[in-house]
Amino acid sequence: MDIWETLYNKAKEQYHPEEVSPFVEAHHVVCALESENGEIFIGFCLESCSGVLNLCAERVAALNMYVNSGQTVIKRMIAFRDQPPNGEEGSGMPCGACREFLMQLSLKNKDMQIMSDYKKRKTITLGEIFPGWWGMERYKK
Repeated sequence: MDIWETLYNKAKEQYHPEEVSPFVEAHHVVCALESENGEIFIGFCLESCSGVLNLCAERVAALNMYVNSGQTVIKRMIAFRDQPPNGEEGSGMPCGACREFLMQLSLKNKDMQIMSDYKKRKTITLGEIFPGWWGMERYKK
């Protein structure tokens, strides 16, 4: 079993869409990440009627990493709904808010591998999908 299969299986355990209340849905997008030291952390999406209250699976996994270990650097990440990323445009890609958070968490995250096609084991880096990020100057200071 390779690391991607391990990450996929950990995330898949969290996939069981449910209505938490008439206002909140959960577990319909899941994520697993491998931190810099090799630990695995998971997250799932929580969506409410108000977009500002939503928590994406990727950010929840990254927050779990930080809260439980103090780490900020991610080596690998996989996120999906009912099936693994399949190479179609946008499949498995973090949203803009998640991209921003991951870059702000650590500049090293620009090199993290994000699974884009699970069957082919094709990945892309955060830096590739988020070029010209506005915050580079602040990291240089």
